[in-house]
Amino acid sequence: MNATGIVGAGAFGSALACVLARNNHDVVLWGRDRRAMAEIRTSRSNAKYLPNHRIPPGVRATSRLDDLSSVSRLLMVLPSHALAAFLSRHGLPADRCPVVLCAKGIDPDGFRLQTEILDTFAPERAAAVLTGPGFADDLASGKPAAMTLACRNPDEGLLLQNALSTPAFRLYLSEDITGAQLGGALKNVVAIACGLAIGSGLGESARAALVTRGWAEVVRIGVALGAHHQTLAGLSGFGDLVLTCTSRRSRNYSLGLALGSGLRPATGTTVEGVNTARSATGLARKLGIDTPVIDAVVGVLAGGESIEDALDSLMSRPLRSEWRHES
Repeated sequence: MNATGIVGAGAFGSALACVLARNNHDVVLWGRDRRAMAEIRTSRSNAKYLPNHRIPPGVRATSRLDDLSSVSRLLMVLPSHALAAFLSRHGLPADRCPVVLCAKGIDPDGFRLQTEILDTFAPERAAAVLTGPGFADDLASGKPAAMTLACRNPDEGLLLQNALSTPAFRLYLSEDITGAQLGGALKNVVAIACGLAIGSGLGESARAALVTRGWAEVVRIGVALGAHHQTLAGLSGFGDLVLTCTSRRSRNYSLGLALGSGLRPATGTTVEGVNTARSATGLARKLGIDTPVIDAVVGVLAGGESIEDALDSLMSRPLRSEWRHES
């Protein structure tokens, strides 16, 4: 059947289901919570993860993985740290069809990207990455958004682009699958740092400095791992960074904001930047790259450094040139 399967019925998975179903896709949305899937079937709502949005009738909600066996394309919208465990237990529920990975994070086990995890379990499967600036609430509302679709195989990427794009949901192709993943993952750590600064009362100027210097760290890590600078400067990198570092709807920014304000962060939702921060420092040390902004976030999240000390250490670093000409 020419249907799109979505594994993961959280906010983003449910929002993607809404986008595609409104544009005449048959969508099979899988979630492990039987009651939540039954709620979608009967009331057309996902009250826990996507309140105030009606799930279109073209979305078939299920807790049975067998219902995904014949889909034409499979979107994996699980948290980044959950992908390996899911594949180890279940494998891929659909045979032969291309897989689109939608999580933004780096697995702490070996610092693996989502495509590297998939390659471990299904090396023969065509893989793509969907990433970039897009809040679930905006997508579910039908508001315009533009994101990156990265695929190693240009022909496969073009087919997926045509299948998944809509008049309001524009996908731009890239062959830089590494850069697309690193930009989307690492910007979450910078967003936590920005939230810490605003929550602590340091002001907008401090946030602008953290965005800029944090972004420099993202680029250094990305380029060292083979990413293209142009990718990191595009939707999947800088575009996503701008959105995530400036909106309270960002889970990562909101976590930093709560911690900086001395409040208890909300629980029950995945904040990808927490695990990614630890992975990023490990990667940076392995590569010999200096990452003071990312290190400060890790120090605060681990509880070994106060927010004031972490931010003070950033502002008291030795003065130097902003950039150096390479001859």
